[in-house]
Amino acid sequence: MPTSIEREEARSLVDAGAQLVDVLPREEFEELHLAGALSVPLRELDELARSELDPERAVVTYCNDHY
Repeated sequence: MPTSIEREEARSLVDAGAQLVDVLPREEFEELHLAGALSVPLRELDELARSELDPERAVVTYCNDHY
């Protein structure tokens, strides 16, 4: 179940082992991603989540809405 969290909580989750997933398109990911983030573009999330993410670990997703 998706839940909105603040930056510090996201940082704590990642520090505790959560997977950090950037859902920006790959071109934007290359320019704007946070260190250690995985690129799983939103349009590919369902497909790639099965193969790229560890189901035993929490997932923190984010994107940059710069418009």
